[in-house]
Amino acid sequence: MLLEVRNLHVSYGDAPALWDATLEVAAGQVVAVVGPNGAGKSTLINTIAGILRARQGEIRLDGTDIAKIPGHRVCEHGIAIVPEGRRLFTHMSVLENLELGRYRAESRASGEGSLEKVFSLFPILKERRHQIAGSMSGGQQQMVAIGRALMARPRLLLMDEPSLGLSPAVVDDMFRIIRTINERGVAVLLVEQNIHKALEMAHHAYVIEQGRIVTSGKPDTLLGNPRIREAYLGV
Repeated sequence: MLLEVRNLHVSYGDAPALWDATLEVAAGQVVAVVGPNGAGKSTLINTIAGILRARQGEIRLDGTDIAKIPGHRVCEHGIAIVPEGRRLFTHMSVLENLELGRYRAESRASGEGSLEKVFSLFPILKERRHQIAGSMSGGQQQMVAIGRALMARPRLLLMDEPSLGLSPAVVDDMFRIIRTINERGVAVLLVEQNIHKALEMAHHAYVIEQGRIVTSGKPDTLLGNPRIREAYLGV
């Protein structure tokens, strides 16, 4: 198993945000985490990325517990994140933003290979590589954010609300890109409020509510369960 999260507890100060969360992502899978606003989805993915610190539990990547290592070293284990809201350096160029993703020694050693792979996925970024990132459209900025993460050559890509604030047509393109990334051998853990889009492409899914994972299973099984649809998926 590529990623194993076991009995994860996370708090903001004294306020619990995540209780006893357990999930798995196998190599080559797309795994979706869905649920209502404020359920703990972003907390979960940010803790796996090392941005937040767990109070209790394990985060194992290929059997190695990374829950206690410094956040800046998590990427050395092959994890990269596309954060909610993109969080680009908007005053810098597209190319400069992409180069910031080449943090891992392995990524730096790859030379121009990582960059060319990103440009093959997003040709418009090659055309506009010298453009200031903040002057681009929302969809193009999301491409930069995904490209920056891919520059680290991750085995596991964490994606936090990649469709947020995008038009329906751009959302369709974004999910096609996520599928292509997965087909190129990168496992994806996807946090997404667009439930149907997320479940449509996922191999497995978890439903989270009020900080707890309440159920999991194959996406078609979850969508076919009337109680789950009404109580947790809002459909």
